[in-house]
Amino acid sequence: MATLPWFGGLPPEERSFVGLVVQAGLDEFASWLRDTSKPPHADPAIFSAAPRALARAVSLQQTVQLIRVAVEVLEAAIPTIATSDEEADALEHAVLRYSREVAFAAAEVYAAAAEERGAWDARTEASVVDALLRGDVGEAVLTRAGSLGWGRPEWATVLAGTMPGPDDARIPDLRAAARRTGLCLLVGEYGGRLIVVVGGSGPQALALEQAGSAFPPGPVVVGPTVSELAEVVSSIAEALAGLAAVPAWPDAPRPVPSSELLAERAVLGDDAARRRLRSEVYEPLRAAGGDLLLTAATYLEAGSAVESAARRLFLHPNTVRYRLRKIAAVTQRDLTAPRDAQVVRLALVVGRA
Repeated sequence: MATLPWFGGLPPEERSFVGLVVQAGLDEFASWLRDTSKPPHADPAIFSAAPRALARAVSLQQTVQLIRVAVEVLEAAIPTIATSDEEADALEHAVLRYSREVAFAAAEVYAAAAEERGAWDARTEASVVDALLRGDVGEAVLTRAGSLGWGRPEWATVLAGTMPGPDDARIPDLRAAARRTGLCLLVGEYGGRLIVVVGGSGPQALALEQAGSAFPPGPVVVGPTVSELAEVVSSIAEALAGLAAVPAWPDAPRPVPSSELLAERAVLGDDAARRRLRSEVYEPLRAAGGDLLLTAATYLEAGSAVESAARRLFLHPNTVRYRLRKIAAVTQRDLTAPRDAQVVRLALVVGRA
């Protein structure tokens, strides 16, 4: 344990399994020494003395360290075992040859474990994303997400877009970048569309740019930001609704927030968009008083002309301008901007219905 401090940190059961593997290797080495005319072959089966889960507790690098220590112990014992210099040389050569085979066998075992773990992770990730899509997020789903490296980020959001081709390296590159930068990541597919759930700490801009690189050319929609994975369900729904509506806005930025597509989504029958138009635009205008709702409607009906709206309202144009600024403060929508005006116009339709 003084040579390998990490070994002392293993639970007793795992240390015992390591001892069984070492003993199995030594037994096979002794068997081969009885007839060294055949090339040495360390069967990966020597590692079957321990459960496969041990490959997670003991890394390949640590296994190589164990092999090195075992070789050093054997080499130190050779002078007390060998009866002649020739026999000592032969034993030392045999130890080196066999240790090389053990190292190859270990590499084979860890490669198989990595492949199996990769397949398991892929199945687990698919099940987590499927649960998020269905809105069935219980403790078991959160636990599975945690096993995939999803921690407790400060924020989480969703990007939806076109699925890259099977030979496209975008997603593997994204996963590697996420590991380097500490982003939490879940990747899935829904109806031929790529879903990327990303979580992190600090500013989102760089993280969204990084996640957006996984998508091939075409529109990418970002859902609302939430505080935890369990709340991602609604963000996924909004991102997918935005992706369905984004063709109606050919000049949409990439990525485009789903909240910037409320008008297009509402026209396509998205109930969530209609509810947001009512709660985020219409109701605040009505609650604000000061004839802001009337001013917004009149200004839009007057073709977005201040003077024409002022005449209809029997107000000074400066009063209309003042109210337009108040409307922008209440709704975060500037009626002098065509797209914001479109959103408010639909909000008025929805709110009156």
